[in-house]
Amino acid sequence: MKKLMLICAVVLGFAFTASAQTSSQPEFKFNEETHDFGKIPQGKPVTTEFVYTNIGDEPLILTNVQPTCGCTIADYTKTPVKKGDKGVIKITYNAAVVAPFGKSIVVTSNAKTPQKYLTIKGEVVAAAAPSTR
Repeated sequence: MKKLMLICAVVLGFAFTASAQTSSQPEFKFNEETHDFGKIPQGKPVTTEFVYTNIGDEPLILTNVQPTCGCTIADYTKTPVKKGDKGVIKITYNAAVVAPFGKSIVVTSNAKTPQKYLTIKGEVVAAAAPSTR
């Protein structure tokens, strides 16, 4: 019986230690995780910024921001973001093809949630033809 109690105490000790360690990890809080550009003219690239706050205790470090398509370019805060500070992920969409679009951006970091998905969407419409007289 003493062995069983000792094993339970050790397991509980590890559980409390593990939960204490995870609570100090950095974590994202985005202002928005999906951005709708609406209707945009063909051939005119559009840009948006996803602003996030580190709500964890440790510095938040983005290791990669990867769009799922070559028509999208990402730039992001490359320095560690301290507790309570903000960082920015800037996304530019090319708008070359006339069609509705929905693109994902995979954000990899040292956060409690190590991968986060951001989304941009909208519709590229044909640019108005110049009037000829």
